[in-house]
Amino acid sequence: MRLNILIGGKAGQGINKVSNIVAKVLIDQGYFIFNYRDYPSIIRGGHNFNVLSVSDKPIYSNGSVLDGMIALDENTKQVHNGELRKKGFVIDYKKFVDLGINLNIALAGALVKVLGIDEGVLIDQLRKEMKKEHLKASLSAAKKGHTSEESKFELKKLNGKPLFLSGSKAVAIGAINSKIDLYLAYPMTPATNALHELAKRQLDYNYLVFQAESEISVVNMALGASFAGAKTMIGTSGGGFDLMTEGLSFQGISEIPLVVYLASRVGPGTGIPTYNMQGDLDIALRGGHGEFPRIVVAPGDPLEVVEKVNEAFYLSEKFRTLSIVLSDKHVAESEFSFNDKVNRPLKVDVKRKVPGESDEVIKASSYEHNEFGIATEDPVIAKANAERRLEKYGEIKKEVKRFEMVKVHGRRDSKNLIIGWGSTKGAILDAIDGKDYKFLQVLYMKPLSGLIRKEIENAERVVLVESNLTGQLGRLIREKTGISIKNRILKYDGRPFKSDELRKLLDKEMRR
Repeated sequence: MRLNILIGGKAGQGINKVSNIVAKVLIDQGYFIFNYRDYPSIIRGGHNFNVLSVSDKPIYSNGSVLDGMIALDENTKQVHNGELRKKGFVIDYKKFVDLGINLNIALAGALVKVLGIDEGVLIDQLRKEMKKEHLKASLSAAKKGHTSEESKFELKKLNGKPLFLSGSKAVAIGAINSKIDLYLAYPMTPATNALHELAKRQLDYNYLVFQAESEISVVNMALGASFAGAKTMIGTSGGGFDLMTEGLSFQGISEIPLVVYLASRVGPGTGIPTYNMQGDLDIALRGGHGEFPRIVVAPGDPLEVVEKVNEAFYLSEKFRTLSIVLSDKHVAESEFSFNDKVNRPLKVDVKRKVPGESDEVIKASSYEHNEFGIATEDPVIAKANAERRLEKYGEIKKEVKRFEMVKVHGRRDSKNLIIGWGSTKGAILDAIDGKDYKFLQVLYMKPLSGLIRKEIENAERVVLVESNLTGQLGRLIREKTGISIKNRILKYDGRPFKSDELRKLLDKEMRR
């Protein structure tokens, strides 16, 4: 069983509230959820929509055909009518216009009824969700919505209760598991929600969140705090990362540990700021002048985000290096459900000398320096330092082998290999379900796993799947292995892959 339900209207009408309430009701009933958000970069008006996909087994993406629609305005029906299945249902806002701000609650109640779920389950969820002063009116609206519709499905309660999580919440959990001391950021979609999630929890877990005046301030403040011994993480997107790159080079020569959360957006320039692409892999790998080691890891869902953020902290502190966690809007803002458990967090220890904890004078410099931190232009020292920094990368490559650098999904003995990374994971998993495909998911971009070459060489057909214009992972694989992947499925319109559309494209590529 799988349903795709669209909830659409104008920004400010409470679209997210509808999907959030219904999703939590479904999770409590034991169902798996994937919730995708689509919105332009305006605060009021425009056309916004969520697609809530539900299944009785794990689900990681949306399909292109809608089983139902909740319309908070007329425009939603006009825009999406062609996507609706022939016998699909529409729940219209017009029935509830007299409810004012509680219109969206009534629509949530109507959808719960259409799905065949008892009113009492909805009421219990609202009691958890709503503030006391709004509860009476909300319950009345929900009941009105529930009684307005007939059941079209029978979603009976299942065993279990999956975990429900977005990528932004996962960033916060991974940082808290690493005992973060300081998170610094300047708001920029789609990284901003991680800032909000961490800010909400700072008093509970005794760390500090601070919004600086610019991304340049963010990175330099972070280096100062980390130099003083604080476990520090910064977050940004697109052009904000561009502004930080001088500071990242400062990290490279000063060797002050630093973790960066880079949530890609559609570029170049301002691009399409609230939509999705995987266009920032190149800059994550190479941003900043000079040559210095770094780690780049790209999780594909919230559980991986939790674990990889923790690994980024661990590796950054152990090797005094730059760790970049590369994500995008699709992972950050979509909501996923899981039965899997997060791995036990790694302990992140600050074992380096820091000011105030040693009788020594501790120095850090962006200038080339000797062992005492004193600036020098001596060619012998410059050469030795450059080689020492590069040798550190060899030690990092050994260490990361203890983590999941790649994952293999699907039929392990298949000769049809798909390679992808990050947010393409969900659509690929759903697209290959029940088919003769193997999916190699690349998690560590730098260092790159040696298993990638072996998997490609053992395959008869290889297809690269990425959400960018040039196949940036494919180019990285060619650089490191000499293997060029000719068959590619690339999407670069700012929208994520849909599983049924991707399945057709994969079948076509595999037949070539």
